[in-house]
Amino acid sequence: FSALHHAALNGHCEILRALLEGHLMPVDLKDNRGMRPLHYAAWQGKLDAVYLLLRAGSSSNDSSNDGETPLHLASQYGSYSVAETLLQHQSKPTAKNKDGKTPLDLACEFGRRNVVELLLNSNQCSALLDAPPNIKQKPQHTPLHLAAKNGHIDVIRILIQLGIDINRETPSGTSLHEAALYGKSEVVRLLLEHGADVYIKNTFGQSALDIVNKFTSSRAAQDIKQMLKNASGALQARAIKDYYNMYDQNSLAFKAGDIITVKLNYFSSS
Repeated sequence: FSALHHAALNGHCEILRALLEGHLMPVDLKDNRGMRPLHYAAWQGKLDAVYLLLRAGSSSNDSSNDGETPLHLASQYGSYSVAETLLQHQSKPTAKNKDGKTPLDLACEFGRRNVVELLLNSNQCSALLDAPPNIKQKPQHTPLHLAAKNGHIDVIRILIQLGIDINRETPSGTSLHEAALYGKSEVVRLLLEHGADVYIKNTFGQSALDIVNKFTSSRAAQDIKQMLKNASGALQARAIKDYYNMYDQNSLAFKAGDIITVKLNYFSSS
């Protein structure tokens, strides 16, 4: 852990500048974790230090031993201005660390709403929201799963608004499974309102309701259980066009794309 690392970590720009101008050590000198001074400046949100290091030629994309780039750290810790600067210096928003997580994954996992919005302005990141066609292997996680697990409802709203597949599956199930397992009742409610499928089962043959029945006993679980039971007794469909009855203002009205829920009190064969 060199003097350059220390100066970057603490944002001591005058010392950093003296070390860089004196060419006393390489700008991308790595410590025993493969972390460079730019990693530490990004982690701590030291924008001036980040800028100095980039101007001195530091790579915005070299990764640490854990596969993390400076953008991963800026995204995880919510350093918007640092993340923006790194993107302006061609940092790759789709790079994956050893856990297979991108900067967008980490921003969603830790609820960094502003950084999520910044990253999703990139065409590369927005493509991560769409499941590849005919995918043979389910992903281990998605941005929505990570946000749902941790209850970051503002982030979830952004992802839904941008068209993420709300029912995309991992081996553990959908984001509804994650929210149910971790007792995130508000997330469960939001997902159900936007068409989450309560009947999907994970690789263990469990629905979200099965998960709650087996693993969760909190008060929140009771609310979640009731929501899932109610949703199981309903049909949901997405409207394909606008509908409004101009002769009856109290009748059902909806816009194309809205989720319409119909309660089922009985089944009929007619």
